[in-house]
Amino acid sequence: MTMSAMGEPCVLLKLGEVVLKGKNRELFERRLQGNIKGALKKLDIRVDVRQRHGVIALFLPEGTSAEQADAVARRVADVPGLVWVHPAWRVAKEPGAVVKAAVELVRDTDEVRRRARFAVRSRRRDKRFPLRSMELDRLVGGELNDIYGLPVDLKNPELTVHIEVDRDEAFLFTNGIPGQGGLPVGSSGRALVLMSGGIDSPVAAYRMMRRGLRVDFLHFSGIPFTTSESIYKAYALVRALDRFQGRSRLWVVPFGKAQQSIKVSGADRLQMVAQRRLMLKTAEEVAHKVHAAALITGDSLGQVSSQTLANITALDDAVRLPILRPLVGMDKTEIMAEARRIGTLSISELPDEDCCSLLAPRSAETRARIEDLRQIEKRLDAEELAVQLAGSLQAYELDA
Repeated sequence: MTMSAMGEPCVLLKLGEVVLKGKNRELFERRLQGNIKGALKKLDIRVDVRQRHGVIALFLPEGTSAEQADAVARRVADVPGLVWVHPAWRVAKEPGAVVKAAVELVRDTDEVRRRARFAVRSRRRDKRFPLRSMELDRLVGGELNDIYGLPVDLKNPELTVHIEVDRDEAFLFTNGIPGQGGLPVGSSGRALVLMSGGIDSPVAAYRMMRRGLRVDFLHFSGIPFTTSESIYKAYALVRALDRFQGRSRLWVVPFGKAQQSIKVSGADRLQMVAQRRLMLKTAEEVAHKVHAAALITGDSLGQVSSQTLANITALDDAVRLPILRPLVGMDKTEIMAEARRIGTLSISELPDEDCCSLLAPRSAETRARIEDLRQIEKRLDAEELAVQLAGSLQAYELDA
């Protein structure tokens, strides 16, 4: 491809839910633009971010290569709030320039070599452009057919040339990268994720980031009865998730002695639920410190014996903050598929010393009574213990 014929490389970003926000739309768009700029800082490429109607255009410095534009596209594809990311070419808003660029755009593609069926799809956002969308389709399609002999197929094309005529220029592209969808991180507030080393909680964190929450991560380690292995694993999971929001923070509470106290309190079959309630109480204390307005867990109804409706009700009783459970209706196969897609499954499957299984009873209660749990907590002075645990909080900053 020659730069003179193709114009300038750029990236087009298509918005999803954000365009439905009515009077608040501008606030969401500003948040999204800030997240995009933050995501691109490490690439060391100066990007001019411009908002258009339902589209964000990323204009790159003169001399930027197509490979650098692709790197920008891949990075912003991880930013929630975008549904499609298109590496594109920016050309003059003239029919002749658009035709010439389209010819160059497809020249070296596999589809041309194997004479694939093609279509041209134009969108004319600027109605002052002299050709209507269908007229531009025919003009460009006819030229591609004449030069390359490609058959036209408007219903099931193997190659689609997209043309978008904007206010000041035209954009051309043939493919795109699916975005994360959802809402911009930070547009819905802040929450705290109870982060185990398992498969579920990282997926829960991701799903709530897609709903606009900026999340902090809280991990309970079995220290002093276990090594730091679970902390390293939680840190690796947070690093994998950080690409969706940036500036992530991991907080760790040594929980081993508290678990031992629950065990010797006579909790017996209620130990797992009592342990989870203490974790939630501690998380609520931490949430106040980090200005989080909700807690997030990876609970899935009925997935394990302790995640029954009765036990979930008993857990909700432990704290005043809302507990968000984005996986509650998902089964393990669905959760694992999501974990694989976002890149956390292989980390979650690494062996470690799990805090939740430490000192666990042989069998867990499936119908916990709230009054019985409150009696256990009264013996433990659970409220004060949660304050002490939150006071032992350790911060782990991600590497730059």
